[in-house]
Amino acid sequence: MTRRTPSEDDDLALDRQVCFPLYAASNLITRLYRPALARLGLTYPQYLVMLVLWEAAPQSVGSLGERLHLDSGTLTPLLKRLETAGLVVRRRDPADERRVLVELTDAGKALKAEASDIPRTLGAGLGLGREDLDGLRQTVGELVDLLAAHSRPGSYLPPVEAD
Repeated sequence: MTRRTPSEDDDLALDRQVCFPLYAASNLITRLYRPALARLGLTYPQYLVMLVLWEAAPQSVGSLGERLHLDSGTLTPLLKRLETAGLVVRRRDPADERRVLVELTDAGKALKAEASDIPRTLGAGLGLGREDLDGLRQTVGELVDLLAAHSRPGSYLPPVEAD
């Protein structure tokens, strides 16, 4: 990839943006996972949902959305596809009919064993050891926390005055 060196006063140069390398990294990570997830019959977002459910199930749709930073409009079709695939079931919470709980089926639970090698394989494929991956995850996790704090209702990034 050819990169030009942006001039210091060109704030709109692509290479001066924080958003672009994050966007590109996200796309490239998703692409990297695609072949490994294809053998499981999962897309990357479905894999993320399954990771949360493998940690603890059942989960409410709301708690899944919070954990994955997804709104219900994005999450609901995703859950419907997982349900059609026989990996999860959705049901109303008997304690609060407004809440929908998502639970793993036996097939969804069994899929965890098939997926267990994915993180290790992809880390090794990138040439990163466990310590490198842990450090990268920590740094990116801190960035996610910072961004999430500024994406809550009522929060905003104030305009910056020119020098």
